[in-house]
Amino acid sequence: MDAARRVTVLETDRLVLRPWRLDDAPALQQLASAKQVADGLVSLPHPYPEGGAAEWIASTVADDRPRFAIVRRDDGALVGSIGLAVEPEHRRAEVGYFVGVEHWGRGYATEALLALLAYGFGELGLNRIFAHHFLRNPASGRVLEKAGMRCEGTRRRHTLKDGEFLDSAVYALLRSEHEGAS
Repeated sequence: MDAARRVTVLETDRLVLRPWRLDDAPALQQLASAKQVADGLVSLPHPYPEGGAAEWIASTVADDRPRFAIVRRDDGALVGSIGLAVEPEHRRAEVGYFVGVEHWGRGYATEALLALLAYGFGELGLNRIFAHHFLRNPASGRVLEKAGMRCEGTRRRHTLKDGEFLDSAVYALLRSEHEGAS
């Protein structure tokens, strides 16, 4: 998507959402290696493979998906990842994110999500942005709700993760709802 390539940085009061760089790999490797992080994400394995962060970062350069490193503005420390899987033919996108365990409870995920929603509805012209979270991770649901997303229902035993079928809640926000909240 051309708009995704034009925008390089999103900024909030405390955070900078910027493109991934290969020198982020050691910090990403550490964050992604936490079992608690892997437990909340569909595609993140545990244990996280050695070199997996560098490989993943390299793959972000090869596609045009808007995926950002979440870094603290004050010291540049990597706190997590956020991005959109855009379906341009439907003007919708799925948001995915994680924040490292040591950064939980500080509002970084909500702050980053709010910036990404504004970018998705504004710059990308999306009509709908949606997300899901495993029911065993209610904190992620609170992040989605704080960002104004609404729960649309539960997908029962929808995802097989580590040999267990997991339920997930689906959340979404429409452009009209986002504009009404501004």
